[in-house]
Amino acid sequence: MIKAGLRIDVDTLRGTQIGVPNLCRTLASHGVKASFFFSVGPDNMGRHLWRLLKPTFLWKMMRTRAVSLYGWDIIFRGTFWPGTLIGERCADIIKATAAAGHECGLHTWDHHEWQAYIEDIGPFEIQESLSKGVEALTKILGTAPTCSAVPGWKCNDTVLLEKEEFSFRYNSDCRGGKIFYPVVEGRTLSVPQIPVSLPTYDELLGRDGITNENYNDRLLAMFDPKKLNVLTIHAEAEGNACSEMFDKFLLDAREKEGIKFVPLCELLTGIEIGTDLIERREIPGREGWVSCVAKGA
Repeated sequence: MIKAGLRIDVDTLRGTQIGVPNLCRTLASHGVKASFFFSVGPDNMGRHLWRLLKPTFLWKMMRTRAVSLYGWDIIFRGTFWPGTLIGERCADIIKATAAAGHECGLHTWDHHEWQAYIEDIGPFEIQESLSKGVEALTKILGTAPTCSAVPGWKCNDTVLLEKEEFSFRYNSDCRGGKIFYPVVEGRTLSVPQIPVSLPTYDELLGRDGITNENYNDRLLAMFDPKKLNVLTIHAEAEGNACSEMFDKFLLDAREKEGIKFVPLCELLTGIEIGTDLIERREIPGREGWVSCVAKGA
Protein backbone atom coordinates (compact mmCIF):
# COMPACT_ATOMS: atom_id res chain seq x y z
CA MET A 1 0.00 0.00 0.00
CA ILE A 2 1.13 3.53 -0.81
CA LYS A 3 0.04 6.21 1.67
CA ALA A 4 -0.27 9.48 -0.22
CA GLY A 5 -1.20 12.96 0.94
CA LEU A 6 -4.08 14.62 -0.89
CA ARG A 7 -4.02 18.42 -0.90
CA ILE A 8 -6.90 20.41 -2.39
CA ASP A 9 -6.29 24.07 -3.21
CA VAL A 10 -9.36 26.30 -3.39
CA ASP A 11 -8.44 29.50 -5.21
CA THR A 12 -11.70 31.16 -6.25
CA LEU A 13 -15.34 31.85 -5.45
CA ARG A 14 -16.50 29.43 -8.14
CA GLY A 15 -14.13 26.76 -6.91
CA THR A 16 -15.54 27.13 -3.39
CA GLN A 17 -19.19 27.30 -4.39
CA ILE A 18 -19.19 24.49 -6.94
CA GLY A 19 -15.93 22.58 -6.77
CA VAL A 20 -15.71 22.02 -3.02
CA PRO A 21 -19.19 20.44 -2.60
CA ASN A 22 -18.58 18.29 -5.68
CA LEU A 23 -15.24 17.11 -4.30
CA CYS A 24 -16.71 16.41 -0.87
CA ARG A 25 -19.31 14.15 -2.47
CA THR A 26 -16.72 12.38 -4.61
CA LEU A 27 -14.33 11.88 -1.70
CA ALA A 28 -17.16 10.57 0.50
CA SER A 29 -18.09 7.99 -2.14
CA HIS A 30 -14.51 6.65 -1.99
CA GLY A 31 -14.09 6.95 1.78
CA VAL A 32 -11.25 9.46 1.37
CA LYS A 33 -10.34 12.38 3.64
CA ALA A 34 -8.15 15.21 2.37
CA SER A 35 -6.61 18.56 3.29
CA PHE A 36 -8.50 21.55 1.88
CA PHE A 37 -6.68 24.90 1.73
CA PHE A 38 -9.08 27.82 1.38
CA SER A 39 -8.68 31.30 -0.07
CA VAL A 40 -10.97 33.42 2.09
CA GLY A 41 -10.52 37.03 0.96
CA PRO A 42 -11.42 38.79 -2.32
CA ASP A 43 -11.57 36.78 -5.54
CA ASN A 44 -9.47 38.93 -7.86
CA MET A 45 -8.18 36.11 -10.04
CA GLY A 46 -9.17 37.91 -13.26
CA ARG A 47 -6.34 40.34 -12.64
CA HIS A 48 -3.94 37.64 -13.80
CA LEU A 49 -4.97 38.49 -17.37
CA TRP A 50 -1.93 40.76 -17.73
CA ARG A 51 0.21 37.63 -17.56
CA LEU A 52 -1.05 36.70 -21.05
CA LEU A 53 1.73 38.99 -22.26
CA LYS A 54 4.17 36.35 -21.04
CA PRO A 55 4.61 33.58 -23.67
CA THR A 56 4.92 30.78 -21.08
CA PHE A 57 1.68 31.77 -19.35
CA LEU A 58 -0.18 32.24 -22.65
CA TRP A 59 0.97 28.78 -23.78
CA LYS A 60 -0.22 27.28 -20.49
CA MET A 61 -3.65 28.90 -20.90
CA MET A 62 -3.92 27.52 -24.42
CA ARG A 63 -2.51 24.09 -23.52
CA THR A 64 -4.98 23.58 -20.67
CA ARG A 65 -7.93 25.22 -22.48
CA ALA A 66 -8.31 27.48 -19.47
CA VAL A 67 -11.59 29.14 -20.46
CA SER A 68 -13.44 25.84 -20.85
CA LEU A 69 -11.72 24.44 -17.77
CA TYR A 70 -12.25 27.34 -15.36
CA GLY A 71 -15.11 29.38 -16.89
CA TRP A 72 -15.38 33.03 -17.90
CA ASP A 73 -16.44 34.11 -14.41
CA ILE A 74 -13.04 33.04 -13.02
CA ILE A 75 -11.11 34.45 -15.98
CA PHE A 76 -12.51 37.96 -15.43
CA ARG A 77 -13.29 37.88 -11.67
CA GLY A 78 -12.18 41.07 -9.93
CA THR A 79 -11.23 42.80 -13.21
CA PHE A 80 -14.29 44.93 -13.91
CA TRP A 81 -15.83 44.83 -10.43
CA PRO A 82 -14.57 44.40 -6.85
CA GLY A 83 -13.73 40.82 -5.95
CA THR A 84 -16.25 38.98 -3.76
CA LEU A 85 -15.08 38.04 -0.26
CA ILE A 86 -15.04 34.26 -0.58
CA GLY A 87 -15.06 33.47 3.14
CA GLU A 88 -18.13 35.61 3.79
CA ARG A 89 -20.06 34.25 0.80
CA CYS A 90 -19.11 30.59 1.33
CA ALA A 91 -18.81 30.21 5.10
CA ASP A 92 -21.40 27.40 5.20
CA ILE A 93 -19.52 25.40 2.55
CA ILE A 94 -16.23 25.72 4.42
CA LYS A 95 -17.93 24.70 7.69
CA ALA A 96 -19.52 21.70 5.99
CA THR A 97 -16.13 20.60 4.65
CA ALA A 98 -14.68 20.57 8.15
CA ALA A 99 -17.78 18.83 9.52
CA ALA A 100 -17.28 16.08 6.93
CA GLY A 101 -13.94 15.28 8.58
CA HIS A 102 -11.56 16.97 6.17
CA GLU A 103 -8.59 19.00 7.35
CA CYS A 104 -9.15 22.69 6.60
CA GLY A 105 -6.20 25.07 6.35
CA LEU A 106 -5.38 28.53 5.04
CA HIS A 107 -4.40 28.98 1.42
CA THR A 108 -4.37 32.77 1.41
CA TRP A 109 -6.33 35.97 1.91
CA ASP A 110 -6.00 37.30 -1.67
CA HIS A 111 -4.73 34.67 -4.11
CA HIS A 112 -3.95 37.07 -6.93
CA GLU A 113 -2.17 39.55 -4.69
CA TRP A 114 0.05 36.86 -3.18
CA GLN A 115 1.12 35.37 -6.50
CA ALA A 116 1.64 38.72 -8.19
CA TYR A 117 3.41 40.68 -5.46
CA ILE A 118 5.10 38.28 -3.02
CA GLU A 119 8.51 39.27 -4.39
CA ASP A 120 7.88 42.96 -3.64
CA ILE A 121 6.30 42.96 -0.18
CA GLY A 122 8.01 42.90 3.19
CA PRO A 123 7.39 41.31 6.59
CA PHE A 124 4.60 43.71 7.61
CA GLU A 125 2.52 43.09 4.48
CA ILE A 126 3.09 39.33 4.68
CA GLN A 127 2.08 39.27 8.34
CA GLU A 128 -1.01 41.34 7.58
CA SER A 129 -2.09 39.02 4.78
CA LEU A 130 -1.59 35.92 6.91
CA SER A 131 -3.37 37.49 9.89
CA LYS A 132 -6.41 38.49 7.81
CA GLY A 133 -6.65 34.99 6.38
CA VAL A 134 -6.26 33.25 9.75
CA GLU A 135 -8.79 35.59 11.38
CA ALA A 136 -11.38 35.01 8.65
CA LEU A 137 -10.96 31.22 8.69
CA THR A 138 -11.02 31.13 12.49
CA LYS A 139 -14.30 33.04 12.47
CA ILE A 140 -15.78 30.52 10.05
CA LEU A 141 -14.50 27.33 11.70
CA GLY A 142 -14.65 28.44 15.32
CA THR A 143 -11.02 27.41 15.80
CA ALA A 144 -7.73 28.58 14.32
CA PRO A 145 -6.40 26.67 11.30
CA THR A 146 -3.49 24.39 12.09
CA CYS A 147 -1.94 24.32 8.62
CA SER A 148 -1.29 26.54 5.63
CA ALA A 149 -0.15 26.39 2.01
CA VAL A 150 0.82 29.47 0.00
CA PRO A 151 -0.56 30.00 -3.52
CA GLY A 152 1.54 28.79 -6.42
CA TRP A 153 4.33 27.61 -4.09
CA LYS A 154 5.47 31.25 -3.93
CA CYS A 155 7.39 31.27 -0.67
CA ASN A 156 10.58 32.82 0.67
CA ASP A 157 12.50 33.01 3.94
CA THR A 158 10.49 36.05 5.11
CA VAL A 159 7.24 34.11 4.67
CA LEU A 160 8.67 31.18 6.62
CA LEU A 161 9.70 33.46 9.48
CA GLU A 162 6.33 35.22 9.62
CA LYS A 163 4.48 31.90 9.69
CA GLU A 164 6.33 31.00 12.88
CA GLU A 165 4.05 33.50 14.67
CA PHE A 166 0.97 31.33 14.05
CA SER A 167 -0.20 28.03 15.52
CA PHE A 168 0.40 25.99 12.40
CA ARG A 169 1.26 22.33 12.91
CA TYR A 170 2.81 22.24 9.43
CA ASN A 171 3.02 24.26 6.23
CA SER A 172 3.00 23.09 2.61
CA ASP A 173 4.73 25.90 0.75
CA CYS A 174 7.18 24.19 -1.58
CA ARG A 175 7.87 21.32 -3.94
CA GLY A 176 10.11 18.40 -3.15
CA GLY A 177 10.42 14.82 -2.04
CA LYS A 178 10.88 14.95 1.72
CA ILE A 179 9.32 16.46 4.83
CA PHE A 180 11.74 18.82 6.56
CA TYR A 181 12.23 21.67 9.01
CA PRO A 182 13.27 24.81 7.11
CA VAL A 183 16.51 26.54 8.02
CA VAL A 184 16.52 30.34 7.71
CA GLU A 185 19.63 32.40 8.42
CA GLY A 186 21.16 29.46 10.30
CA ARG A 187 18.06 29.00 12.47
CA THR A 188 15.98 25.82 12.32
CA LEU A 189 12.30 26.75 12.36
CA SER A 190 9.76 24.93 14.51
CA VAL A 191 7.11 24.20 11.86
CA PRO A 192 7.83 21.44 9.32
CA GLN A 193 7.18 21.68 5.60
CA ILE A 194 5.25 18.96 3.78
CA PRO A 195 6.20 19.55 0.12
CA VAL A 196 4.14 18.58 -2.89
CA SER A 197 6.03 15.89 -4.76
CA LEU A 198 3.78 15.19 -7.75
CA PRO A 199 2.86 17.45 -10.70
CA THR A 200 -0.56 19.10 -11.03
CA TYR A 201 -3.08 18.67 -13.81
CA ASP A 202 -2.23 21.97 -15.49
CA GLU A 203 1.50 21.15 -15.40
CA LEU A 204 1.03 17.82 -17.20
CA LEU A 205 -1.81 18.34 -19.67
CA GLY A 206 -0.69 18.94 -23.24
CA ARG A 207 2.93 18.01 -22.55
CA ASP A 208 4.74 14.79 -23.56
CA GLY A 209 1.63 13.42 -25.21
CA ILE A 210 -0.54 13.68 -22.09
CA THR A 211 -4.26 14.12 -22.78
CA ASN A 212 -7.39 13.81 -20.69
CA GLU A 213 -7.70 10.25 -21.99
CA ASN A 214 -4.34 9.04 -20.63
CA TYR A 215 -3.82 11.54 -17.82
CA ASN A 216 -4.89 9.24 -14.97
CA ASP A 217 -2.62 6.40 -16.04
CA ARG A 218 0.37 8.68 -16.55
CA LEU A 219 -0.10 10.34 -13.16
CA LEU A 220 -0.61 7.07 -11.29
CA ALA A 221 2.65 5.76 -12.77
CA MET A 222 4.49 8.57 -10.94
CA PHE A 223 3.58 7.36 -7.44
CA ASP A 224 6.49 5.62 -5.73
CA PRO A 225 6.11 3.45 -2.60
CA LYS A 226 9.69 4.30 -1.57
CA LYS A 227 9.23 8.08 -1.66
CA LEU A 228 7.03 10.87 -0.33
CA ASN A 229 3.82 11.07 -2.36
CA VAL A 230 1.83 14.31 -2.08
CA LEU A 231 -0.64 15.32 -4.78
CA THR A 232 -2.29 18.72 -5.21
CA ILE A 233 -5.60 19.03 -7.04
CA HIS A 234 -7.71 22.15 -7.51
CA ALA A 235 -11.37 22.69 -6.72
CA GLU A 236 -11.61 24.68 -9.95
CA ALA A 237 -10.45 21.71 -12.09
CA GLU A 238 -10.99 18.32 -10.42
CA GLY A 239 -14.09 19.69 -8.69
CA ASN A 240 -15.61 20.99 -11.92
CA ALA A 241 -14.72 20.16 -15.53
CA CYS A 242 -12.45 17.26 -14.51
CA SER A 243 -14.72 15.78 -11.82
CA GLU A 244 -15.54 12.55 -13.68
CA MET A 245 -11.89 12.00 -14.50
CA PHE A 246 -10.94 12.53 -10.84
CA ASP A 247 -13.63 10.10 -9.68
CA LYS A 248 -12.12 7.46 -11.97
CA PHE A 249 -8.64 8.40 -10.75
CA LEU A 250 -9.57 7.66 -7.13
CA LEU A 251 -11.08 4.32 -8.12
CA ASP A 252 -8.02 3.27 -10.14
CA ALA A 253 -5.65 4.54 -7.44
CA ARG A 254 -7.24 2.28 -4.86
CA GLU A 255 -8.02 -0.81 -6.95
CA LYS A 256 -5.07 -0.88 -9.37
CA GLU A 257 -2.24 0.75 -7.44
CA GLY A 258 -3.16 0.23 -3.77
CA ILE A 259 -2.92 3.96 -3.00
CA LYS A 260 -4.53 5.24 0.18
CA PHE A 261 -5.07 9.00 0.22
CA VAL A 262 -4.93 10.80 3.56
CA PRO A 263 -4.86 14.39 4.86
CA LEU A 264 -1.35 15.80 4.90
CA CYS A 265 -1.23 15.86 8.71
CA GLU A 266 -1.21 12.05 8.75
CA LEU A 267 2.14 12.03 6.95
CA LEU A 268 3.83 13.50 10.02
CA THR A 269 3.38 10.45 12.22
CA GLY A 270 6.15 7.91 12.73
CA ILE A 271 8.86 9.63 10.72
CA GLU A 272 12.18 11.32 11.39
CA ILE A 273 12.28 14.87 10.10
CA GLY A 274 15.55 16.46 9.00
CA THR A 275 16.38 20.03 8.00
CA ASP A 276 16.92 21.81 4.71
CA LEU A 277 16.73 25.15 2.91
CA ILE A 278 14.24 26.31 0.30
CA GLU A 279 15.28 27.80 -3.03
CA ARG A 280 13.64 29.16 -6.15
CA ARG A 281 13.48 26.87 -9.14
CA GLU A 282 11.53 26.54 -12.36
CA ILE A 283 9.70 23.30 -13.00
CA PRO A 284 8.25 21.91 -16.26
CA GLY A 285 4.73 23.05 -17.10
CA ARG A 286 4.59 25.99 -14.68
CA GLU A 287 5.21 29.65 -15.49
CA GLY A 288 7.73 31.40 -13.28
CA TRP A 289 9.58 30.19 -10.20
CA VAL A 290 8.38 28.02 -7.35
CA SER A 291 9.89 27.28 -3.95
CA CYS A 292 11.62 23.89 -3.73
CA VAL A 293 13.64 21.89 -1.28
CA ALA A 294 17.17 23.13 -1.87
CA LYS A 295 18.97 19.82 -2.20
CA GLY A 296 16.70 18.63 -4.95
CA ALA A 297 14.93 16.08 -2.76
